[in-house]
Amino acid sequence: MDKSNGCRFSSVTSIAVFSSAIFVVTLILVRLLYVMYCSSRSLSKRVLKPASTLIILGSGGHTAEMLNLLAVLQKDRFKPRFYIAAATDNMSLQKAQLLENSLAAENAARVTDTAQFMKIYRSREVGQSYITSIWTTLIAMVHALWLMIKIRPEVILCNGPGTCIPLCSIAFIFKILGIRWSSIFYVESIARVRKLSLSGLLLYKLRMVDQLFVQWPQLQRQYPRATYVGRLM
Repeated sequence: MDKSNGCRFSSVTSIAVFSSAIFVVTLILVRLLYVMYCSSRSLSKRVLKPASTLIILGSGGHTAEMLNLLAVLQKDRFKPRFYIAAATDNMSLQKAQLLENSLAAENAARVTDTAQFMKIYRSREVGQSYITSIWTTLIAMVHALWLMIKIRPEVILCNGPGTCIPLCSIAFIFKILGIRWSSIFYVESIARVRKLSLSGLLLYKLRMVDQLFVQWPQLQRQYPRATYVGRLM
């Protein structure tokens, strides 16, 4: 008799655990679909209010293109601004600081009131083996998690560096969990004429990006959900 009751209790417990797991997975899937469907509308309620903005910089041409984009950005709409570059990138943040210094001088303000500058571990260095990059990617993800908790941006601007993947991934997870809604805007490099960069392709295929802008019409035809904006350089 005791064995029979024990079996029944075990069976009921198993069913309850299984049902709970199905319920949780269903909720996550529903939330995921909701995020993917509504992400492009995330700023509609804040069109007149400044939005804290995370700007992800990459070495070389990525930073030059991003700074050109920022030069025509409505600065009052996107503040405070948080600049992030890879820990091994020694030039990008310096260029961003020069831009913010000139803006502060024009408006008789302090840079610390409108901008902050940070670094993040790089997921993979150029030439690094894929095996060792697993460990460095995990470190980058943990660091990205800490930075996203600290910054909690409403807008993320990026244009190609691999550094953006951990940050955008954490931002997307935060959306699904309802922790923070960060709108992700990706501007593909003008050098990408026929196909997206790896970072752009990942964000596009996984639907993590709210809007992806391309600078060549043939790219928009190949990736219909992208937005063609013409050449920005």
